[in-house]
Amino acid sequence: MAFPYMEAVVGFMILMYIFETYLDMRQHAALKLPTLPKTLVGVISQEKFEKSRAYSLDKSHFHFVHELVTILMDSAILFFGVLPWFWKKSGEFVVLAGLNAENEIIHTLAFLAGVMVWSQVTDLPFSLYSTFVIESRHGFNKQTVWLFFRDLFKGICLAVILGPLIVSAIIVIVQKGGPYLAIYLWGFMFALSLVMMTLYPILIAPLFNKFTPLPDGELRVKIEKLASFLNFPLKKLFVVDGSTRSSHSNAYMYGFFKNKRIVLYDTLIQQCKNDEEIVAVIAHELGHWKLNHTMYSFIAVQILTFLQFGGYTLVRNSSDLFQSFGFDTQPVLIGLIIFQHTVIPLQHLVSFALNLVSRSFEFQADAFGKKLGYAAPLRAGLVKLQEENLSAMNTDPWYSAYHYSHPPLVERLAALDEPDKKED
Repeated sequence: MAFPYMEAVVGFMILMYIFETYLDMRQHAALKLPTLPKTLVGVISQEKFEKSRAYSLDKSHFHFVHELVTILMDSAILFFGVLPWFWKKSGEFVVLAGLNAENEIIHTLAFLAGVMVWSQVTDLPFSLYSTFVIESRHGFNKQTVWLFFRDLFKGICLAVILGPLIVSAIIVIVQKGGPYLAIYLWGFMFALSLVMMTLYPILIAPLFNKFTPLPDGELRVKIEKLASFLNFPLKKLFVVDGSTRSSHSNAYMYGFFKNKRIVLYDTLIQQCKNDEEIVAVIAHELGHWKLNHTMYSFIAVQILTFLQFGGYTLVRNSSDLFQSFGFDTQPVLIGLIIFQHTVIPLQHLVSFALNLVSRSFEFQADAFGKKLGYAAPLRAGLVKLQEENLSAMNTDPWYSAYHYSHPPLVERLAALDEPDKKED
C-alpha cells in the first residue's frame, strides 16, 4: 500500500495552522494589554500607544480571517484533487486553442495562467480591504484606487513577460539535467538572482516608484562622510517617493561590489526630528554590510536552495508521490509544487532558524552603530520608526520568537542601554 503523502501534507498543514493560530491568539492577547511595557513608559506617548494598539488589533482580526480562508482553500485544493483536475482542464484548453498539449512548456504555461487568474481573484478582496480599509483607517494608505490597480496591472505584465521565460528554462533544465540536475538548477537560480538583483532597482522598481537623488545639504554630507569613513563604496544616494502609497517609512541599501546605493524613504526624512537620527539608521544598515551579514545571508540562501533542489531530484521520479496527489503523469512544475508541500515541516524549522540568526544580526548592527557613537540618535530613530509605523508595543515572547526577523523594540533599546564591556 502506497504511503498517503497527500493526506500527510494536508494533516501537517492543518496542525501548523492550529499551532500558528495559538501563537496568534497569544499575540492578540498581548496587543489587548492596556498599558505600555515598563521599558517604553515615558518613551512612547500614550496617544501613539493607543493608535498603535488599535492598528495592531485591526490587523490581528484581519489576519485571523485571512488565515482561516487560506487554510480552508489550500486544504480543499489538495484534498479534493483540484490541482490534477485543473492540470487536465488546462491541457484541454491548449487543444482548443489549436496548440500541442503534449508540449509540456505550453501546457504548463496554460496551467500557470489559470492559477494566476485564480490567485488574483481570491487575493484581491483581501488586498483591497487591507489597503483601503485598515491602512486608510489608521492614516497610512495614500494610494488612490487608480494607483492600486495600475500597480496591479504592472505586476501582472511583468509576470506575463518574465514568468514564461523562467518556467520554460526550468522545465528544459529538468528534462535535460540528468545526474547533475541539482547543480544545473541551482546554477540557473543563482544566475537569475544576480540578474534580478541587478535589474530590479534599475528597470523594475522605477516602474512603481520615483527615485531622485538626495538633494545637496547637511544630511547628504553626513551620510557620505559616514560611508567614506567605513570605506563603503557609495555611488548613489536616492530618495524614493514612498509617500505616494503609504506613510510607512524605511531605508535600505543594495548593489554589488563597488557599486553600492542607499535609498531613503521620503517619509523617513519627514518623520525624523533631525539628521542625526537618519544617519544613525543608516549606520545600522551599514553595520550589516561591514559585518558581512548580507553576504552570510546570501550564502545561506544559496545553500538552502541547492539542498532543496537536491531533495527534489530524489523524489521527482516517484510515481507514488504524484499518484497520491491525483496525477497519472509527472510534469516538472507539478513535481516542484508537490515537493514544496512535502518539505513544509523542514521549511518551518529553517524559517525559525533564519529568524534567530536575523535577530542576532540586528543586535550586532545596533551595537555597530552604537560603537560609532550613534547610540542616542539610533535609540531615538528606532523609537520614532516604532511610533510613526504604529508597530506593536506589546509582543508575546513565543510569537515574536517564532515570527519576528527583528527583535522587538523593548529588547533593542535594552541592548543599546547596556554599558559597554570593558576590555581587559
